[in-house]
Amino acid sequence: MNIDSIKNGYVIDHIKAGKGMEIYNLLRLDLLDCPVAIIKNASSSKMGKKDIIKIDALIELNMDILGYVSPDATVDIIKDEKLVEKKKMSLPEKLTNVIFCKNPRCITTTEQELPHIFHLTDKTEREYRCVYCESKGN
Repeated sequence: MNIDSIKNGYVIDHIKAGKGMEIYNLLRLDLLDCPVAIIKNASSSKMGKKDIIKIDALIELNMDILGYVSPDATVDIIKDEKLVEKKKMSLPEKLTNVIFCKNPRCITTTEQELPHIFHLTDKTEREYRCVYCESKGN
């Protein structure tokens, strides 16, 4: 398999195996007009298997989505074909419009212009709760 090197863009590495497509969809990478490569189930000495996403453009990435879906992921920022920065993801304290409240009595059901905001309440269990009604997120 041959995947070109990145000139200016990102390599999202150490994605939990099987989560690459979820990240691709949540970040809406299908709307980009640049090369995007998804590598699924790549061998990893640390993880056994992992997914990798390569984006050959410097776009705005929602790091909260990355941290929520795969908190152990890393983001390599590439400029002029050189690694200029490496970011380690972690669970975000707050999520906005990433997960949605399922409580039919939540104000977000009737006030649909309100953002769906969730706060991290239990890091160990990866539990998020709605700021409006305290319901658990997905």
